[in-house]
Amino acid sequence: MTTANSSAPHEVVTAALLVIGDEILSGRTKDKNIGYIAEYLTNIGIDMREVRVVPDIEDEIVAALDALRHRYTYVFTTGGIGPTHDDITAECVAKAFGLPLIRNPEAVARLERHYEPGMLNEARLRMANTPEGATLIDNPVSTAPGFQIGNLFVLAGVPSIMQAMFDGLKGRLAGGAPVLSHTISAFLGEGVIAKGLGELQQRYMDLDIGSYPFHRQGKYGASFVLRGTERSRIDGAAAELRTLIAGLGGQPIEGEPAER
Repeated sequence: MTTANSSAPHEVVTAALLVIGDEILSGRTKDKNIGYIAEYLTNIGIDMREVRVVPDIEDEIVAALDALRHRYTYVFTTGGIGPTHDDITAECVAKAFGLPLIRNPEAVARLERHYEPGMLNEARLRMANTPEGATLIDNPVSTAPGFQIGNLFVLAGVPSIMQAMFDGLKGRLAGGAPVLSHTISAFLGEGVIAKGLGELQQRYMDLDIGSYPFHRQGKYGASFVLRGTERSRIDGAAAELRTLIAGLGGQPIEGEPAER
């Protein structure tokens, strides 16, 4: 039975992203893929729970894959599927799944159609290696495919290629209930509202209530974001939050306050 302080259960569909590459960890390359993937997943009701960044080291990649693929509904990787010696993602995935690494015939055929005769050297052919049984992910930008094995999707690291790959696999992803949100702000310090906000969270355990401080109009305050799958629950928490803010001498502001 659903009461005022409970909600009907929804399937929770979760995901994690494993970003692979020394260039990310060194700061030489700035990641542009996390936000793109997370935003899309949120919009279809998939809860991105974790992002890890690991170097081009086999043991660390395999350990991360083993941890993530057993914990989440979907796992995505970006990076490490190019033609150079440090592109070892395919090998690591095969090892993590206990599968042989093969030269995928369909991937080879795609590369043969893409490159001029004599241009498909051994280094480029490495991009056709996948674990046995993998399903290819189309790459409409530069042809070399990604692949799916089980609940794992292996994508390129270059943002334009990753996005093209990701857009093509959206039909393979089944989401849960869409995540809804509502933002209320106030010129109150987090220390002032922390106790009441914690109590509100205890009454609405099915919601995620985040507090994000800001400094605007020469004053300090915070924006409070309520996230969940039930609009009625969000509305109820929002009403209580407005009362809490007013009781502390603040003025509830719907959304983000103006800069000036």
